[in-house]
Amino acid sequence: MLLEVIATTVQDAIVAEHYGADRIELITGIREGGLTPSLGLIEEVRAAVGIPVRVMIRPHARSFHYNDADVRTMLRDIRHIVSVGNLSLVMGMLTPDGAVDEELLKRLLDAAAGLTVTFHRAFDEVLDQFAALEALSRYPQITDILTSGGRPTAPEGAKRIAELERRTAAAASLSILAGSGLNADNLRDFIAQTAVNRVHFGSAVREQGDPLRPVDPVRLQAVRDILAF
Repeated sequence: MLLEVIATTVQDAIVAEHYGADRIELITGIREGGLTPSLGLIEEVRAAVGIPVRVMIRPHARSFHYNDADVRTMLRDIRHIVSVGNLSLVMGMLTPDGAVDEELLKRLLDAAAGLTVTFHRAFDEVLDQFAALEALSRYPQITDILTSGGRPTAPEGAKRIAELERRTAAAASLSILAGSGLNADNLRDFIAQTAVNRVHFGSAVREQGDPLRPVDPVRLQAVRDILAF
């Protein structure tokens, strides 16, 4: 079972690694759903931890539709991240009609020079998640789809997540990463309902459940202990 934890600071990443995270999602703007962190933060986190780090590529929180200036910014960010080394990416982009923007996706994947990628919760805004899943499965660099099953929280979307997990179970390279609204109280039942083997945590493993507070060792350890069984 893979446990991914959001980090917004170097200390978040260090604590997350120490208390059982298998992977870091590195972002800023946690209340905006995650934005691209600074190059300095990326370099410091990469140097501070030994577990995998996936870096958010998202220039703003206005939408998942990007203009030419946004795309140039994303490409520059990706090239910088590639130059740091030993990192992966988190990205997502949609067309105005609610499908995966495959033209832009291909451009960003090419710039990523083989780095593995999580397609983020833009997936929860597509009109047809099963069609989007089929489209994303054509890109070997994409290893994870972060989703709440098209609902505000993953427990609410459990039925859809279970079906997405079933459809990806035979895939060699693509996995469902369930996130949003998971916590130590609902995690066991959620896993039983969905059979997912990758989960993503943010606010629920922070002090007082506050997204702006640091990662809480006690809360994170409680989640890790559940996943150990």
